[in-house]
Amino acid sequence: MLSGNLILATALLYVAVLFGVAFLGDSRARQGQLGWLQSPVTYTLSISIYCTSWTFYGAVGSAARNGLEYVTIYLGPTLVFVGWWLFLRKLVRIGQRHRITSIADMLSSRYGKSAGLAALVTVIVVAASTPYIALQLKAVTTSFQVISGSGPAALSGFYSARPNFHLAFWIAAGMAVFTILFGTRNIDASERHPGVVAAIALEAVVKLVAMLAVGLLVVFGIGAGPADVFARMPADMLHAQEVFGPRWVTLCFLSATAVICLPRQFQVTVVEIGDERHLRTAAWLFPLYLFLISLFILPIAIAGLSLLPAGANPDMFMLTLPMWAGRQEVALLAFLGGFSAATSMVIVAAIALSTMISNHILLPLALRLPWVSINASGDVRRMLIRSRRVSICLILLLAFVYFRLSARFNPLASIGLTAFAGAAQLLPCLIGGLFWRHATARGAVAGLAVGAAMWAYTLLLPSFQGAWLLSPTDIAEGPFGLPWLRPQQLFGMHGVDPLVHSVFWSLTFNTAVFIGVSLMREPRPLEHLQATLFVDVFRRGSADTSRFVSRSADTYDLNVLAQRLIGVDEARRLFAAGGHGGNPAPGDPVADDVLITELERRLAGSVGAASARAMVSQVVTGETISLAGLLQIADETQRVRDYSRQLETQSRELAETARELRVANERLKALDSQKDDFLSQVSHEVRTPMTSIRSFSEILLQTPGLERAQSERFLRIIHDESIRMTRLLDDILELSVLEGGHSTWALRAIDPDVALESAVNICRGLSSSARLEVVRTPHDKGPCVMADPDRLSQVFINLISNAIRHNTDRAPRVLITSRLDDGHYELTVQDNGPGIAPEVQDRLFSKFTRGGVPRLPGMQGAGLGLAISWQIVRRLGGTLELVPGTGAGACFRMRLARIDAAGSAAAAAPATPQPATPIQ
Repeated sequence: MLSGNLILATALLYVAVLFGVAFLGDSRARQGQLGWLQSPVTYTLSISIYCTSWTFYGAVGSAARNGLEYVTIYLGPTLVFVGWWLFLRKLVRIGQRHRITSIADMLSSRYGKSAGLAALVTVIVVAASTPYIALQLKAVTTSFQVISGSGPAALSGFYSARPNFHLAFWIAAGMAVFTILFGTRNIDASERHPGVVAAIALEAVVKLVAMLAVGLLVVFGIGAGPADVFARMPADMLHAQEVFGPRWVTLCFLSATAVICLPRQFQVTVVEIGDERHLRTAAWLFPLYLFLISLFILPIAIAGLSLLPAGANPDMFMLTLPMWAGRQEVALLAFLGGFSAATSMVIVAAIALSTMISNHILLPLALRLPWVSINASGDVRRMLIRSRRVSICLILLLAFVYFRLSARFNPLASIGLTAFAGAAQLLPCLIGGLFWRHATARGAVAGLAVGAAMWAYTLLLPSFQGAWLLSPTDIAEGPFGLPWLRPQQLFGMHGVDPLVHSVFWSLTFNTAVFIGVSLMREPRPLEHLQATLFVDVFRRGSADTSRFVSRSADTYDLNVLAQRLIGVDEARRLFAAGGHGGNPAPGDPVADDVLITELERRLAGSVGAASARAMVSQVVTGETISLAGLLQIADETQRVRDYSRQLETQSRELAETARELRVANERLKALDSQKDDFLSQVSHEVRTPMTSIRSFSEILLQTPGLERAQSERFLRIIHDESIRMTRLLDDILELSVLEGGHSTWALRAIDPDVALESAVNICRGLSSSARLEVVRTPHDKGPCVMADPDRLSQVFINLISNAIRHNTDRAPRVLITSRLDDGHYELTVQDNGPGIAPEVQDRLFSKFTRGGVPRLPGMQGAGLGLAISWQIVRRLGGTLELVPGTGAGACFRMRLARIDAAGSAAAAAPATPQPATPIQ
């Protein structure tokens, strides 16, 4: 065992080092040499005060008792910092812009600078933090007794039946001295404490090193590696069947809430931050720190359960395992790690709580006393510093009293969770204040009061196990013998974990009352103004409210107030910048709204928004909030929303336009490709007859003695090829005219079947040579469409001849059907050939597109027939399309609008749109 004197000397030497670091930090800050003091690493290490003696000692105890439940202690904060962009960024931005000094100041400033709300929040957080500070006293006292061997059985980890309260008292006194020396040296305009933050960063490193040292000793010194350690794990240790249950979710929620709502966490995360960009580093570095400090918790718990005497205190495994292994230097390092975890938490918590007590309870009470005046001689700054020092002493005294009353009843984790549940009561009004414009101070006060009362009744008071206020009978049977009022089975909720039970009822009532009361009345003008500044903090460039709030004040009185609180030099600079001279005298012109607002903002950085407003109100007159200004804020907000919606709409339109441009670009590429194909086809179709004409002409010219029969044959070929080329050029010209819409036809009422009969007769010669059967079904007679008979006959010829040319079946057959149906004349031409290839169907009605291989040599066309036919039918107001047939082969359907006997169009549905690719 280590001697008590050695341990005490080591602790005092360590405290001296912390004093030196804090003094150096304050000295460099006064000289403007911030450097590493405001680095993102130092900021992140200061956030590690979340890892108190609960996580240093109690997490191991929690792992030994409840398996993986300890993971929730680290998982909740990790989720908050990984998602810092959603919540923490807004919280820090508001804190910097409005010079927020504490979480009570944050809430009171949001809800119309309500002094009553600030006082209520202060009372609640003091009540919630007192058990936690008592936990640190218990941890340090117990660890000192264990490592010094002053208890009856040191390796058991339990101290004697009567704790060493004298030691606990002097530990509390030492923490109070350190906090007073470096936490209340002056009233800072920003309430930042660079020296304290530097000392906390050092302590963060010490407790991490200590945790890793004990873990490495357990795994590689006592054990033979991780596998050996985990082989000793009891079969039921992890409690796998209970993981991810209601208690697990509740603990994750409380841990995430605590890293925001606990006063000490708010102090280091929001108040002490020097640059908002430090959050980017903390978003990954703080989760990494939590991972490292929790890395060996489970192995240490397993080793303690398997190696230490039965019934040993799991909360002290961090100390008793190195002592059992005879490694006193590691045990001493572990003690310093636990000491660091406890002292850093107590120091920052005491600073934050003393600031709230001074700003929101003592100062408002002093201002109400008739013999206290801010205009009287004397330094208000001195009064504030003294009140904070007294507050620190009262806080640590209250924690010591709680330690005497209840600390021996509860393990470390239980005390910590009680504090977490109390701090969680701030969450509904905090989130509502940042994101809900209609949240009011009345709603926040009512919700907090009800939620805190439910927390105290269902969790805090029962933690004393009947020793205070609630008797054991009240806890077991309910006050007045009413079972439905039992604190841990409220309203008949049985079989629920006490922590889950308390969190459920307290936050349910808290949130419901907060929302309900807020909806009952409209926010006051100042609440409405502050709500806009908070909710729209990223849209508004500053926290200046002078253009909305109209006030006047005597410049001399305002200067006296400024000198009392921010100092003579700072006040002189403020008034000189405002155009009122460095030292205003009685009778000078009244101060304007801008100067009054700026002074109030400066004072808020020292005494909080509510107290600053109360103090400024004593020297200003005629305060009014412009209704037009509030309406302007609403209009601006609405304009921002409308502009945001317009941007979203424009973004969607741009995306749609981009899509259409891509489609058009693809279409242009296709058209360019079609143009190239068209020119290639035209040149090919023209070159073929021209080659024949040139060849046979040269033969005739170069061979004068040809026989007459042979010459006539060559001339016949030249003539036929000339006609063929002329017909090709005529078709191209005709197609161009049709596409341009320049042709004029004499339309009249005709019988389309007459034109069909003529087309069939014309194609009989072609069908005979192809040995193909053309079949027509019965049809009605009489004029029924408006058309040009020659053009309609041309369409029929193209369809029938194509069906004949490309039908390669052994028993070729073409079926032609015409009928009157649904106000239309409909013709179908179907063959039993191979059909149209799928890759050709989409461009079947384009120029120079052929549907297949011809049946006989010489039957191949130029590929213009279907394109011309499609244009003719379109000009006649009908449709021509490729449709599925009743069997194999291709089936073309043409539809024209039907007319009645008088020659007018019959009432019919419009023709269906042409699905094929239009001819370009």
